[in-house]
Amino acid sequence: MAATRQKIIVIGAGMGGLSAAIRLAAAGMQVTLVEAQGYPGGKMRSLASGAGPIDAGPTVLTLRVVFDDLFAVAGENLDDHLTLVPQPLLARHWWLEGGRLDLFADPGQSGAAIADFAGPKAEAEFHHFNRQSAQLYKAFERPMLHAMRPDLAGIALNALRAPAIWQALLPQRSLARHLAGSFSDPRLRQLFGRYATYVGGAPDLSPAVLALIWQAEARGVWAVLGGMHHLARALAELAIRLGVTIRYGTSALKILRQAGRVTEVVLSDGRGMKCDAVVFNGDPAALLAGLLGNGAQQALKPIAAHPRSLSAWVWSFAATPAPFDLVHHNVFFGSDPAREFGPIRQGRMPDEATLYICAQDRAVPDFTNSGPERFEIIMNAPAKTSLSPHEVSECRSKTFPQLAKFGLTFSPQPADQTLMTPQGFAGLFPGSQGALYGRSPQSLMASFQRPGARTRVQGLYLAGGGAHPGAGVPMAALSGKHAAEAMLSDLTSDASWPRTAMRGGMSMVSRLTGRAQSR
Repeated sequence: MAATRQKIIVIGAGMGGLSAAIRLAAAGMQVTLVEAQGYPGGKMRSLASGAGPIDAGPTVLTLRVVFDDLFAVAGENLDDHLTLVPQPLLARHWWLEGGRLDLFADPGQSGAAIADFAGPKAEAEFHHFNRQSAQLYKAFERPMLHAMRPDLAGIALNALRAPAIWQALLPQRSLARHLAGSFSDPRLRQLFGRYATYVGGAPDLSPAVLALIWQAEARGVWAVLGGMHHLARALAELAIRLGVTIRYGTSALKILRQAGRVTEVVLSDGRGMKCDAVVFNGDPAALLAGLLGNGAQQALKPIAAHPRSLSAWVWSFAATPAPFDLVHHNVFFGSDPAREFGPIRQGRMPDEATLYICAQDRAVPDFTNSGPERFEIIMNAPAKTSLSPHEVSECRSKTFPQLAKFGLTFSPQPADQTLMTPQGFAGLFPGSQGALYGRSPQSLMASFQRPGARTRVQGLYLAGGGAHPGAGVPMAALSGKHAAEAMLSDLTSDASWPRTAMRGGMSMVSRLTGRAQSR
């Protein structure tokens, strides 16, 4: 059987949009992808510098199997197009009070490092936490991450089989409280609490179940040789090879519908494009705000996008650091999490921030320092849309003097223009209000209130970090998979199929994986 090629428009070339476009094109759809910027990747941006392109967005690639599968859908191999460098050392951590701790992909190495850092009791506590979080991850992986919508029954069944995780599922049990019961050393509580910020939450307000995020990293971290933005380019090139038309510098102004169904997208160049369905890879809050017209404004309930998550201040620059034992991923902790998240809760910059530094050029094992290096420094921030005149200088004063206390300085210090603000993110990503992770994760049911692939408007689907299963590079890519599967299922059920030339029998090849190499 063969269907008429449906015309699909994907709005936004972030991870979710690229993933959906690739899967839909591989399934035989006629796909046009429109992107307001002049490059693919969404938040996976890069900036030019004298040392080469600097990543100015995500720095960590986890769950690489998600991308292996995405290339396999197109009958290709990821390793033929990208060089991924495994990172056996996950991150290096420093505290002002003293002490340095490395965590590794090998839990035995991490345990030994923690024993040297905080003693044998802390090592035993880590191994218990690691086993418990692994059980949490296993309980949620299939019914949550890989399901088109959260499968509460499946999660409950898995939880019943793993009594060790029940404490992490208790109502009103925050991640911070869970960690207080897991680790005696406050530095380890602070370290593992930072994983809440990976999805835009504070550890004292986010649910304990977010302890499973540690497992996504513990299962392996890879660096993309040349920078994370190369992943976005490789996916865009893969989409083009499958026949996707990509129109950069073109934004969508309106999503039109007729008789309750999406029929057309009006573009910034004034052109109207007829379509059978649309994937929106943008912040769901943009739809609720009417930024895509009245036709899409009723697609979601307000709770699907509000309240908002955290944002960030991001420095991206090239400089020569003072002699310092940096690795690819580095975390410099402030003295008290309350001095970080308390002010953020009030809409202010942290009084004393925890600072994350990606030393981009140190991702390779044979790195040698022979000049300026590329750095990205991230400070957590509240989501905001307006910039006060003093905020850039305040951010500078809370970044570089803080690092100098550890002995780390840069020459030259970066210019103000290398700083991306929450207000800048609000401008780049319409409707986001500066939030980087969509809806806030700071409630027990937040993960279940995030919108799924289908919306209340027929023919309109969602992908991206603001949709299920949530924020993060592999999660956004999975959202694109869910959007493509939902759309193909709906279009197939609605389609009028011509009769086959032969009586009896039908093709049983999957429309999503039929072109893939055998696994």
